[in-house]
Amino acid sequence: MTETRPSRRQHNVPTITDVAHKAGVSPMTVSRVINAKHTVREQTRVRVEAAIAELNYAPNAAARTLAGGEEMRIGLLHSNPSFAYLSAFLVGSLDQASRSNVQLVVEKCDDPGQEAAAVAHLLNGRVDGIVLPPPLSDSPDVLAALKTAGVPIVAVATGRAPEWAFSVSIDDRQAAYDMTRHLGTLGHVRIGFITGNPNQTASAERLDGYRAALADMRLPDDPALVTEGLFTYRSGLDAADRLLDLDDAPSAIFASNDDMAAATVAIAHRRGLDVPSDLTVCGFDDTALATTIWPELTTIRQPVVEMSRMAVELLVHAIRLSKAGRLADIAEPHVLADYTLIRRQSDAAPRRRPAVQRRD
Repeated sequence: MTETRPSRRQHNVPTITDVAHKAGVSPMTVSRVINAKHTVREQTRVRVEAAIAELNYAPNAAARTLAGGEEMRIGLLHSNPSFAYLSAFLVGSLDQASRSNVQLVVEKCDDPGQEAAAVAHLLNGRVDGIVLPPPLSDSPDVLAALKTAGVPIVAVATGRAPEWAFSVSIDDRQAAYDMTRHLGTLGHVRIGFITGNPNQTASAERLDGYRAALADMRLPDDPALVTEGLFTYRSGLDAADRLLDLDDAPSAIFASNDDMAAATVAIAHRRGLDVPSDLTVCGFDDTALATTIWPELTTIRQPVVEMSRMAVELLVHAIRLSKAGRLADIAEPHVLADYTLIRRQSDAAPRRRPAVQRRD
């Protein structure tokens, strides 16, 4: 005897189709009533609500999406060495996904050479589009795999998004220019700079802004004052040591993110230097880390949470237009967010002081 598996209908669980049949309307009309759309006539709405009550129907997540539309799933592929940045990005993404009533699928991609596999895993999960925070928004392998897949993507915090992709970013060059000008205005002449990871376009943009400001202020552009970091706290420790070991050490250090700026403060304290009396330190991003160390960091506020919300909102809009065959109707495929220079306790005018203490 062959066992018959019970179906959902055999469990007497009502569906949106059952409600529609009971009320004598289409499932789309039921969905509109559930979503409180005002395009449904009062008589029809009353009939649908009566059918819902009689059948004891509980709408599921899919039924609460756009009227007549299927449930939308978007992917978020991440690989970020800064925990503070990633945390802020996830908070904004999850919040906007909830507001947009879409499902967010988060996928990690930390292993080099596994980018294509991570993209394939997301696509196998039937996502309708993908958000790419840095550094994957600049990854040639990830972008190539997604271009082949043909799904909408939004690249975040990239200096040069592909023409076929959407993007959300700030003007990294101008932001770095403004911070460097601020340090020069305070009276600093030798300003050290810790670059970001060379595989991210934002790193080059920030370095260009730093150098442009030095040129405009006619300050020395000494190659020894520029040292490479990787956007990690550990790389910031090494970079700060290299700068402070110089015979003519800088009186101010501008790091390309808050993690490396926080590491610079730690190195200064280790050497017995006061921040900002002996050394001014500034960062970039204004993540939670900027206000959890002492002194609190002067930094560029990149609105990470807001940018992630904007990316999810833009992606959802793009997916809906794509399904309607109107993807070209998007007015702003590349969104530029605002940034702010935030002054806190880690910057001050330089003062005459003993030579910077060097490591043994």
